[in-house]
Amino acid sequence: MIRINDIIDKVAENHPGSDLSIIERAYIYSARVHHEQLRLSGEPYLSHPLEVAGILADMKMENISVAAGLLHDVIEDTHATSEEIKDLFGPDIFRIVSGVTKISSLPLKSSQERQAESIRKMILAMADDIRVILIKLADRLHNMRTLQHHSEEKSRSIAQETIDIYASIAARLGIYWIKNELENIAFMYVLPDEYGNIKNFVNREREEREKYIRRTKRFIREKLEENNLKGEVSGRYKNYYSIHQKMIKQNLTFEDVYDIIAFRIILDTIPQCYEALGLIHSLWRPIAYKFKDYIGFPKPNMYQSLHTTVMGPTGDRIELQIRTQEMDHVARSGIAAHWSYKEGSRIDETVSKKFAWIQNLVENQEDFSNPSEFMENVRIDLFPDDVYVFTPRGEIKTLPKGATPVDFAYLIHTEVGNQCSGAKVHGRMVPLQYELKTSDVVSIITSKKHHPSKDWLNFVKTVKARSRIRQWIKTQEKDKSIVLGREMCEKEFQKHRLNFTVEVKSDRMTEVVAHFGFKTVDDLIASVGYGKITPLQIVGKVVPKSESDTLQESIIHKLIGRVKKKKPNAGVVVKGLDDVLLKFGKCCQPVPGDPITGYITRGYGITIHRTNCVNALKVNPERQMEVEWSKKITETYPVKIRVRSYDRVGLLADIAEGISKNGANILYASTETKDIRDVDSFFTISVENIEHLRRVLSTIKKVKHVQEVKRIA
Repeated sequence: MIRINDIIDKVAENHPGSDLSIIERAYIYSARVHHEQLRLSGEPYLSHPLEVAGILADMKMENISVAAGLLHDVIEDTHATSEEIKDLFGPDIFRIVSGVTKISSLPLKSSQERQAESIRKMILAMADDIRVILIKLADRLHNMRTLQHHSEEKSRSIAQETIDIYASIAARLGIYWIKNELENIAFMYVLPDEYGNIKNFVNREREEREKYIRRTKRFIREKLEENNLKGEVSGRYKNYYSIHQKMIKQNLTFEDVYDIIAFRIILDTIPQCYEALGLIHSLWRPIAYKFKDYIGFPKPNMYQSLHTTVMGPTGDRIELQIRTQEMDHVARSGIAAHWSYKEGSRIDETVSKKFAWIQNLVENQEDFSNPSEFMENVRIDLFPDDVYVFTPRGEIKTLPKGATPVDFAYLIHTEVGNQCSGAKVHGRMVPLQYELKTSDVVSIITSKKHHPSKDWLNFVKTVKARSRIRQWIKTQEKDKSIVLGREMCEKEFQKHRLNFTVEVKSDRMTEVVAHFGFKTVDDLIASVGYGKITPLQIVGKVVPKSESDTLQESIIHKLIGRVKKKKPNAGVVVKGLDDVLLKFGKCCQPVPGDPITGYITRGYGITIHRTNCVNALKVNPERQMEVEWSKKITETYPVKIRVRSYDRVGLLADIAEGISKNGANILYASTETKDIRDVDSFFTISVENIEHLRRVLSTIKKVKHVQEVKRIA
């Protein structure tokens, strides 16, 4: 366990003259309130805040951040109160600790909702004081280092969240050493077989590769010295997760991944970087489309470097990064390298502007109340690859890779996006789904008669565009639903000799609106138009209770026209009802264990989707219903999988055997040979639940020559 004196010494070295007593006081307080608490490993709980503080000291953070790191868990896990922290350590530390604290005490409906709200709170706090996320990253890093003490299921869940959220945030902040370590550890738990395979492949020829690294470094140094350039040259292995990602994205085998080793040249000045680039290109033939100038076009997280790939001395490709000492410091530490917090001061305004994306992240999440939708859009916002395009006036705009002119239009202004009817790139008309590239000059054609299309949701990449399109569609649907709902209510009220126009203005209707949880009468009427509430339910609340007893009818009954009993053991419960017409979405094929949600489909009952299904996210949230898997499930469910492998005699038989010996039935099978070696096999199998599916996939992965197995629906 790291010692507090070591931490204090690091802070004193990095920040001479700072008040170190606040770190000592935070340590003593943390030790007192965490007394007798143990971690799952059996170690004293105090070891965790000490390790977090140590990581922050390694990041060269100042005394306030390190002290807050020592206290980051006290409000959540001990008897310490917010008021006590504020009184003892001041408003700065209180604000940071409060931002890091999860919301586990709130009465939320599900762990998924709790996770979403915790992430939401963290993002808001991060916008106010970015030290919140730096401490959270240090906290998550130490927790990942000790993840082996959790159950397999819990470890996998934490690891997946780490890849989706925390590693992406570390990348956006430019703290790549944390990003790489988080990804590598998480990869080991999320996909243990793939991790083990890549680790074995890398280690198998490590001695030969070490010789290759030494030989290549010598070539580079000699070329630099010939031209009087003094610089550091290093070679390193890429992390296992990035190798895995490359294999998946480019459909490669490990043997085909050429750049598992990357070289770095560090010089003193920017002109020297460009000179070294020219020397490398004169030494080995460059691959044109592999060159990127992040010095001229820095990434939003302030990362700068020249990237190039060349054909090396043995005919293999070599990936190189060329940068200055200062750029290397920023590449290692990200925003922490620009830290200017002193006692009582704020971060440098110029640095704040560089990280304006954090404020955009906050603004983009305000419109999303659905937890799964919120989490999906956070992942989109944290997507690390960017393109840089120009407005007709020459302003640079940053968009995620794959963004379209529609995304660009909404980035300019919501009205420009809503009225976008066409786009030009470099003066030529392009389709609205055209994927923008770095250096494109984009102009948008607008028309007041033009409106957003639901089809745009199929290709836009930014959260802002997605949310504004859905907002417009929702407004249009609400207007139509109010008209339809009013007609339905008028007819139903007439059947019971009531005047809806009169009743809608009465005090009783105000009580009905509140009873159903709406703010206005229009919201209530729109809900009738959506099919979520029936006019008969409203009548039942308006007429006297003695009469209403004979009028009440289930919303679901009205929805499907007649009462249709769901077949026994259908596996899903809708708000505890047993008479719901259900169907499962063919687009995502949920199985027990998948997080699910239901959507009203007029005339067809409720369709069950996985919560992260793309089609489900397009549906108006007003049509959403709460559903859950029944505890008594006896059915099996179809799932589509794809197996990518090298072709060989008996391959299909071995895969089929792996499926059947796990008790899964094959409903459909087909193969597609891509070339002489590669073959894709597609299966639809029936499984009992998500764990059953994992067992099947794990068995298939062990079949000889199988490269990848994944669920595709």
